[in-house]
Amino acid sequence: MAQNNGGGIKIEEAKPTAPPVKEQLPGIQYCINSPPPWREAVILGFQHYLLTLGITVLIPTIIVPQMGGGNVEKTKVIQSLLFVSGLNTFLQSLFGTRLPIVVVGSYTYIIPILSIVQASRYNAYSDPYERFIMTMRGIQGALIISSSFQIAIGFFGFWRNAVRFLSPLSVVPYVTFTGLGLYQLGFPMLANCVEIGLPALITMVFFSHYLHRYISTARPIHDRYSVLFTVAIAWLFAQLLTASTAYNHKSESTQRSCRTDRAGLVTSAKWVYLPYPFQWGPPTFNVLEAFPMMAASLVSLFEFSGTSYAAARYGSATPVPPSIISRGAGWVGVGAFLSAIFGCVTGTTASAENAGLLALTKVGSRRVIQISSGFMIFFSIFGKFGAVFASVPFPIIAALYCVLFGYVSSAGLGFLQFCNLNSFRTKFVLGFSFFLGISIPQYFSQYFHVKHEQGSPRWLCDIVSVIFMSHVTVAALVALILDLTLSRDDDAAKNDCSLKWWEKFSLYSSDVRNDEFYSLPCRLNELFPSL
Repeated sequence: MAQNNGGGIKIEEAKPTAPPVKEQLPGIQYCINSPPPWREAVILGFQHYLLTLGITVLIPTIIVPQMGGGNVEKTKVIQSLLFVSGLNTFLQSLFGTRLPIVVVGSYTYIIPILSIVQASRYNAYSDPYERFIMTMRGIQGALIISSSFQIAIGFFGFWRNAVRFLSPLSVVPYVTFTGLGLYQLGFPMLANCVEIGLPALITMVFFSHYLHRYISTARPIHDRYSVLFTVAIAWLFAQLLTASTAYNHKSESTQRSCRTDRAGLVTSAKWVYLPYPFQWGPPTFNVLEAFPMMAASLVSLFEFSGTSYAAARYGSATPVPPSIISRGAGWVGVGAFLSAIFGCVTGTTASAENAGLLALTKVGSRRVIQISSGFMIFFSIFGKFGAVFASVPFPIIAALYCVLFGYVSSAGLGFLQFCNLNSFRTKFVLGFSFFLGISIPQYFSQYFHVKHEQGSPRWLCDIVSVIFMSHVTVAALVALILDLTLSRDDDAAKNDCSLKWWEKFSLYSSDVRNDEFYSLPCRLNELFPSL
């Protein structure tokens, strides 16, 4: 700035200012209601479909062999899980939160499911296939009960009343650990075949963040389609290593992780297979097995809600009202019920990796996610084609997770802009919840089962383990308790956690923008009004 003081001109430099606070994330090229052109939307939808294959293949690969099933049974479970994921994703985008969220199988259910698989009453079945069928029926029964629990707390508003206690301060660790808590699916899985996974990770980072410096294009291509480029290059490299006999004398575990011909999915998949309800027979019910499954369903709702906040941020929407999250939680319960009757061996939750892909592509369009649900349903029915993509070595998918889970974590950190970081109270709530969100699950994962497996009932041990081994659940609960007891005392404390600003997002009708993002189609809002 130039200023004349009589004797001359004095130049004053403009002082730097902090970036402004943004209620909606800028820089998103296609938000929830602004779909990209159809050709681009189809390619982006296929990218989201590829990401769903990671967890969709991983969970049945872990569980089905322990149930007594072979490659044929594993392939049918994968196809059923993919089919139900497509249905659930479409229903969630149409009637649930209406956010660009992909609904997939949940890794949280592993502990109670393995307890059912290892139950002594199934040891009486000597035939592996018969044991698989009876175990599957037991899992279906427990999932039906737990999904009914989810439907009740979602649609009856219990989850809405719980979420209303959140503030930007407690949302930070909640959403951050939605991504950080899945670290075991990142580099540890990548390291199972580091010669494939590490080049895939480097390729992903280079394509998405560095290639544009050397090759300029009129439209964003390198970052928007970096998942496709990375998978294609890394998959081809893995195929070359497999064809060159590089793994012929390696251990069986290394060959399963690295080779492209050990998944057993292409040969065992049928050309056309339509999953149908109760394909494994009528479910069986055991109350003691249902309780740990209900604990897992509660944890999956924590994961779903954290991913919803991240997806809303990367869809350039306003923070999700509690009534919308509760509505979406009810539809997660519906999705878990569909998983139960179709025999998918696990419940459902929102996919954090697909929420991270929204940030990478800067496309938060609902239409793209609905197209991806179409790919899931198509390739689950036409099994041979879907099995080709599902046989991608998991270390390649884990390399993508390393980038995409980081985006989800950063969505949580983005809520720090609304908090007063100069307050020592704020620093304590954040630091303590972050530390315990890492430390408590680490204790339970390493020591709890060893110390209590013999002395406590298995079902009680599983309930405690499922809840306290979840990083997002522990971090969210610690942050919420501290926030309620420390940050609500006076006006200064409420300003530190930005509670007064946040109150306008606690009711659906408080912000007129909510109708743009979250209203139900076909005037259903008039029949089912959001509160």
